[in-house]
Amino acid sequence: MRDVAAFGGFGLGLRRDYYRDFLTGDVAVDFVEVISENFMVDGGRPLRVLEQVRAKLPVILHGVSLSVGSAHGLDDDHLVRLKALADRIEPLWVSDHLCWTRTSAHNSHDLLPLPLTRAAMDAVCNNVDRAQETLGRAMLFENPSSYLTFPDDEMTEWEFLAEMSRRTGCYLLLDINNIYVSACNHGFDPVAYLAGIPAHRVRQVHLAGHTPGDIVIDTHDRPVCDAVWHLYEAAIGKLGEVAVMIERDDAIPPLAHLLTELDRARMIAATARVEWAV
Repeated sequence: MRDVAAFGGFGLGLRRDYYRDFLTGDVAVDFVEVISENFMVDGGRPLRVLEQVRAKLPVILHGVSLSVGSAHGLDDDHLVRLKALADRIEPLWVSDHLCWTRTSAHNSHDLLPLPLTRAAMDAVCNNVDRAQETLGRAMLFENPSSYLTFPDDEMTEWEFLAEMSRRTGCYLLLDINNIYVSACNHGFDPVAYLAGIPAHRVRQVHLAGHTPGDIVIDTHDRPVCDAVWHLYEAAIGKLGEVAVMIERDDAIPPLAHLLTELDRARMIAATARVEWAV
């Protein structure tokens, strides 16, 4: 199975609004990330654009429908189409989420939470093993944002992620905004979460905005807030060489706005790593 080498850089999501920028000029990023399912097709303009951008920049395939938490196992057709895309694009890596999205007969298209139990761990690890074997490569899995917990939970989310990574050999995509959102909703210490994550298994970091309220919602429709920047600063110096990305999926701003945010991520990382090394 192909391993996932460390890659340090700063990138953005390749959204339709930015196709022209990436095709006609040099955008100041080190990589782009795309939603895998949007390109798991036989042809069409988006796939042609992705192939043209891939000739210039490394690409990360980030999925939302693998459903490694499904008790019914993985969808064969989805795996076949994902492998075809990965073979075609040769991405830096392929990632998805620690969640479930479907039953045997219905796809919710939502990233639904798992009970953090040993039984769920066994099901997830079996699914991760199968996905990685099919793809012929190690994958990354992202910590989800969550809005409920289960009374039968037997461990914390960070303990679950650490054990999943140890058992399957997968790597982690650490979404800093999701940690903050879940910490607000469930009352845990986000710094304790960071301390419980095996830093050597983290290969990528996501930063995004959310909608505040009595329940904090992960909406990706506004700039990264100061509290998430502070949490990123606490994490990044300890993580070593990782890929860092700003996510924006709604209320898409001019590209220059996201590049300014990305510059802030670069500056925080440079400062934090110097301080951590002293």
